[in-house]
Amino acid sequence: MRLHRLDITAFGPFGTTQSVDFDALSAAGLFLLHGPTGAGKTSVLDAVCYALYGSVPGARQGGQGTTLRSDHAAPGTRTSVTLELTVAGRRLEITRQPPWERPKKRGGAGTTVDKAQTWLRERDAATGAWKDVSRSHQEIGEEITQLLGMSREQFCQVVLLPQGDFARFLRADAEARGKLLGRLFDTQRFADVEKRLADRRRAAEARVRDGDADLLADAHRMQQAAGGAMELPELSPGEPGLADAVLTAAAVARSTAREQLTAAHCRLATAESVRAATGRALDETRERHRLQRRFAEARERAERLRERSGAHGEDQARMERARKAETVAPALELRDSADAEHRRAAAAEERARALLPAHLADAGPDGLAAAA
Repeated sequence: MRLHRLDITAFGPFGTTQSVDFDALSAAGLFLLHGPTGAGKTSVLDAVCYALYGSVPGARQGGQGTTLRSDHAAPGTRTSVTLELTVAGRRLEITRQPPWERPKKRGGAGTTVDKAQTWLRERDAATGAWKDVSRSHQEIGEEITQLLGMSREQFCQVVLLPQGDFARFLRADAEARGKLLGRLFDTQRFADVEKRLADRRRAAEARVRDGDADLLADAHRMQQAAGGAMELPELSPGEPGLADAVLTAAAVARSTAREQLTAAHCRLATAESVRAATGRALDETRERHRLQRRFAEARERAERLRERSGAHGEDQARMERARKAETVAPALELRDSADAEHRRAAAAEERARALLPAHLADAGPDGLAAAA
């Protein structure tokens, strides 16, 4: 936020209109408001606060219409504060007029009360013209609070330090100064934050100790897996440096394990090479054994064939005789057939003779022929 100009009329000790050009004052950097008591230094800051929030800091915020109006102002002059400022990149002008009890213009003697008035204007950066934004007290208050990001109480505590409280602050001891600062800046929320952070720190420490215990348990398991070659740090859970020490020991153990793994890979490669050579030798031995077994079986078959060669010769002789017998087989069949026919004829002859008379039964073929 940057202040540009402040116009004060019938406000505080200022009976007439007074203007403060903040741009001219801040051209050299910091500037100082100084003067005797009652000169209106605090009233300038009160006017800034009133223009922004419609009220002033501290006890002076009660009864705005009567406490803010200057006792030196003419009866016909209305109390007014106009502040031009830049906030959040916007050039704004705020004018506030508290309730005013003024003399009646008609109807004779007496007074009448005009309601409080508020204007908010914004300057167009392109044209330089001012345009009205709002005339609602509530809308303007919400707009300013949102742009500044602070309520009136926060603005008074952080930006404006009341003059009397500041003097007491300078004269107070450390304890009183702390209480005063706590009242001015509402440090209870910071105490609550501090307490919460302390609780979170204790909870974090407990989690760290639990994590360290788990880490040590893992480290012991790694030590057992490493065969006792891993050296563990002599630290308890929660002590600083435990995690780094365990990580260092684990890194050493991992390097050793990696070397052992490399050596194991070499031994495995050698063993696989030996196994491959042994497998080839085994295959050659099995093939040789197969061939030797086939050779032995062939020799046994040859021996059996030699033993059976005599019987084979006899079989061949019988086969030869059988082939020769096959040539006379038809004649033998004819002989057998003729012999059978002869036997049938003889039998028929016997049956025929049996049927002849006795004197003819003993005659031979020639006698039968003669008798016929």
